[in-house]
Amino acid sequence: MQAEIIAIGDEILIGQTIDTNSSFIATQLNLLGIKVEQKRVIADSDTAIRLALDGLHPKTSMVFMTGGLGPTKDDITKKTLLDYFGGEMVFNEAVYENVLSLFKSFNREPKEVHRQQAYVPSSCKVIINEVGTAPGMHFEKEGRHYFSSPGVPYETEHLVKDKIVPWIIEHFEAGGLFHKTVLVQGRGESDLAEMLSEWESALAPNLKLAYLPSPGLVRLRLTGFAESNAKAKEEVEEQMRGLESILGPLIFGKNAQSLEEVVGISLKNSGLTLALAESCTGGYIGHLITSIAGSSEYFMGGVMSYSNEAKSDFLGVNKKSLENFGAVSEQVAIEMAQGIRDRMKTDFGVATTGIAGPGGGSDSKPVGTVWIAIAGPRKTTTR
Repeated sequence: MQAEIIAIGDEILIGQTIDTNSSFIATQLNLLGIKVEQKRVIADSDTAIRLALDGLHPKTSMVFMTGGLGPTKDDITKKTLLDYFGGEMVFNEAVYENVLSLFKSFNREPKEVHRQQAYVPSSCKVIINEVGTAPGMHFEKEGRHYFSSPGVPYETEHLVKDKIVPWIIEHFEAGGLFHKTVLVQGRGESDLAEMLSEWESALAPNLKLAYLPSPGLVRLRLTGFAESNAKAKEEVEEQMRGLESILGPLIFGKNAQSLEEVVGISLKNSGLTLALAESCTGGYIGHLITSIAGSSEYFMGGVMSYSNEAKSDFLGVNKKSLENFGAVSEQVAIEMAQGIRDRMKTDFGVATTGIAGPGGGSDSKPVGTVWIAIAGPRKTTTR
């Protein structure tokens, strides 16, 4: 079973709004084993909506449309869908009762423009939206199901998760679809492709590996298609064991984990503590570490030592090291890491010092030069 998503809104096309609805819908459909064949972002126009609906893939059985259901004149989706599917606008008492209930909870009176939200095409099944005035709509034509929801993210999330997904589960048995992702560091996309070439070539046609590079890591997602979710999961898990045996310690996490989350889990499970001395990163590593719930159990604090004076006064970096080697050097990074570890009395101290640019570089230390040091109980490591 496959689906398509149509996001309607000029605000998305001009970059004013980020389309989070499509991501949410796709995630929910994947959990059901429904493949999303394509997603389109189109303008708030009758022509664009019609062309999108006429251009659906022949095998698509479900269409999710978001946006254009508000009470203002630029919200034209409802009228366009009426013209497309036929019927007439009819007043729906249940929708208006929901509008009245919402405004009562705000201690406000609805206006005529809000009453207009209760008019819906007679060709649709209404999906009551308890968190907004615009109802969802469910159309059916030639065996294909069309779901229309407001562009407001929390309203679409409510309708999809609490109304549409349960309906799909009740009426359909979707095919099997399963994803598993591993997070890899230390090697780039091309290196990984070379390492996995033989393994990847041996994959069955119903299994697909995707390389998803981003700064500092590469996500490898293996997707399986089968007659059931259980069968797809079984095949993916079996092949993932082969991938993991090839990459070994290059893998640091799985699925939606972040590097800071994995570091936190490792420190917490080991009963170890961490402190930071940041120069060029300006406190950003500390921000990432403390973004994880429970980080106070293992993160003791840090110093943002941007100036040479801060490095010597707060971290104990030798002034001669600064003079002889410069702030951006292996020696200074070592002293920063050891200094923050000693002062915070932690198991590990991590330091960064570098030339972020755009100025400040030289032939021997160009912009982008960064030294990282990790001081631990046994040794200090630098890169």
